[in-house]
Amino acid sequence: METCIFCKIISGKIPSYRVYEDDYFLAILDINPRNPGHTLVIPKKHYRWVWDLPLEGKGGLVDYYEVVGRIAKAIRVAMKTDFVVSLVLGEEIHHAHVWLIPRFENDGHGTSIDLSNIKKLSEEEMKEAKNKIKKELEK
Repeated sequence: METCIFCKIISGKIPSYRVYEDDYFLAILDINPRNPGHTLVIPKKHYRWVWDLPLEGKGGLVDYYEVVGRIAKAIRVAMKTDFVVSLVLGEEIHHAHVWLIPRFENDGHGTSIDLSNIKKLSEEEMKEAKNKIKKELEK
């Protein structure tokens, strides 16, 4: 998909903060994060919706959610929180993806997340979050 922003990120045409990558999936920090450590987990093959992935087999939905779970656990430890929410949206970008957003006491923790509350993080803060999550995934 030549016009898909996620396909361009996967191919390296657009830079990203990559926290995880294997043959089938890529996890990157969201450039419009709702909190530090907000990560998107994306299948490398273009699917419109998460539910379009085949259920089983290499790169299927079972593998996808195994990766999503590993990354969510790494975010929880790396960002020092017990609360990571996952959202499956897909209306804003037409490529399957799962949002993983760590929640903190000062962000309304315990209430629904305000999706319009985009944080402006510096490049240094983004790199720090990326490195913390990658370090947890390497354990």
